[in-house]
Amino acid sequence: MLSISKRSLALLFAFSIVVLPSLAAAGEWQLNMTEGVTEVSREVYSLHMTIFWWCVGIGAVVFGVMFYSMFAHRKSRGAEAAQFHHSTKLEIVWTVIPFAILIAMAFPATSTLIKIYDTADADVDILITGYQWKWKYEYLGEDVSFFANLSDSSREEIYTKDAKSENYLLEVDQVLLIPTKKKVRFLVTANDVIHSWWVPDLAVKRDAIPGYINEAWTYVEEPGLFRGQCAELCGKDHGFMPIVVKAVEQGEYDAWMAEKRAAAAAVAEAAKQTLTFDQLYAEGESVYETYCAACHQAGGEGIPGMFPAIKDSTIATGDIKLHLDRVINGGQGMPPFGEQLTPVQSAAVITFQRNAFGNNMGESVQPIDVVNFKQGQ
Repeated sequence: MLSISKRSLALLFAFSIVVLPSLAAAGEWQLNMTEGVTEVSREVYSLHMTIFWWCVGIGAVVFGVMFYSMFAHRKSRGAEAAQFHHSTKLEIVWTVIPFAILIAMAFPATSTLIKIYDTADADVDILITGYQWKWKYEYLGEDVSFFANLSDSSREEIYTKDAKSENYLLEVDQVLLIPTKKKVRFLVTANDVIHSWWVPDLAVKRDAIPGYINEAWTYVEEPGLFRGQCAELCGKDHGFMPIVVKAVEQGEYDAWMAEKRAAAAAVAEAAKQTLTFDQLYAEGESVYETYCAACHQAGGEGIPGMFPAIKDSTIATGDIKLHLDRVINGGQGMPPFGEQLTPVQSAAVITFQRNAFGNNMGESVQPIDVVNFKQGQ
């Protein structure tokens, strides 16, 4: 009895060390699906749980019959195997019952799928384009578009040993704003490689494929903030493509949209300005530090074998049209920045690159030059 007691204590100790932390981790990481905040997301969750419990029931019946047969008809009890080749009745039963179960599953599943793919009669249309490694959002018919990047605070956390915030790698510099109680259609595509736009709370997950447009939609009833990520391995910074969707009341959405339109008009007006060399150089230095220094390095020396140098490069010291083309359209491994940078930013960074790092070309590019180059392509 003493040895049994010790064994029991040992098993109990092992259970507390191994199993209990696993259960705690399961609660923290949430093994089940997210129920979500929309009618469709709740219906998807309900369908998932219904099918899950059906499968549990089927498993219990199948394994129950199997274990009973193994126990009740074991050789030690004198059981002898039946001698027959087949049973037509049994074959009909195990064909008809699974078929009936699949048909029963198909009805609720088909109903939910029809709702998921019904993108007609949307109140707001948003074109979502995946880039390596950011998202572009364009409100169709509103002349409003912007890029959403991983926020600077999240990037600082990546390269330090400081404690990570609750929303580590899930913060962006610009959120996607949508109105509540409106049907919002998402048109999802990509500019370079395959991405996947995924927001669990909205039950929306669509692959972003270059040259194709996939559709999804949502209808959020109450204001809230919902987070997601790129769900397709799209390159080295795949983990740095968060998504933040904010649903707000119609009045707040209209005010925000008016601000965005005003900002877009200001950018268009700024493109008509003629800036001094010093203004272009200072702005270009800021743009370079934000968008270029990570690859081309702070001193413009680049990374041999990976990213070319700006210092003494044929692009920065050659034909200025080729320099415009490289910054706006990309090429040779460099992504296009024509849509990511305003005409002022593009003109400024080109001016900076042609005169910094000892290049000293003595040339400047004005914002209108960028606009004319784009229009002439």
